[in-house]
Amino acid sequence: MKFKGRRQSTNVEDMRGSSSGRSIGLKGGLIGTLAIALVVYLLGGNPLDVLRMSNQGQTETAGEAVLTEQEQEMTEFVSVVLADTEDVWNKIFREYGATYREPKLVLFRSAVSSACGYAQAATGPFYCPGDEKVYLDLDYLEALQRKLGATGDFAVAYIIAHEVGHHVQLLMGTMQEVQNAQRSARSQDQANELTVRLELQADFFAGVWIHHGQKMHNFLEEGDLQEALNAASAVGDDRIQMKTQGYVVPDSFTHGTSEQRKNWLAKGIQTGDIRQGDTFSRNVVL
Repeated sequence: MKFKGRRQSTNVEDMRGSSSGRSIGLKGGLIGTLAIALVVYLLGGNPLDVLRMSNQGQTETAGEAVLTEQEQEMTEFVSVVLADTEDVWNKIFREYGATYREPKLVLFRSAVSSACGYAQAATGPFYCPGDEKVYLDLDYLEALQRKLGATGDFAVAYIIAHEVGHHVQLLMGTMQEVQNAQRSARSQDQANELTVRLELQADFFAGVWIHHGQKMHNFLEEGDLQEALNAASAVGDDRIQMKTQGYVVPDSFTHGTSEQRKNWLAKGIQTGDIRQGDTFSRNVVL
């Protein structure tokens, strides 16, 4: 992605020099495995259930952040991606007579405090509707990208755009509607299906950003689109479950299959039309 010398967002909060965290635990010790950490991370849109289970015994660290040249470059990249999402969503909201409220993006190391609770790096990238911020540990993200084979700078751009997509859902009222519907769901399977549709719509919105961002800034380089599509496929529930437990349980899906995630991202890229992102319509075949 072309990002050198371009506008950087002023909505990035770098907490890597001073952070406070709390170890996250689940009853029965489930969080103690890398497999579960991977699942929590890759269900990256909504880790609130995990955040509420934080243990007592907060630890605090503070100090001056010392960033390598590579880390500084990645910080610049993230800031440019966020700026591009601001440009696109401000434009789209204006076209519909609405105002886009820009989210913050928080960079952290190891652990961070949010309005949704305390999170460790293993929680992965997430959006917290309570403070309207996207949280990202770049070190952990890079490590997991290598494990999943979802490498490339535009894979990171897709992840950020997906989380910003959740912010768009909050502003549109979709997130609250889904939460209300989940409270009246007849079964956990039905509640999970609603979560899947929410996540697939966020993938679609990431594609919408790519569609309009390319027209506005011509930022794509060779291989970028494939990196994004590969990343979307890599975080499908079926692929994650096969990697972590060796078998697939469709009723437990909360983010969609690899094929679904890739297809909805591709649809957003191709159309750029937010009206075609209604994953909740009964006429949509997932």
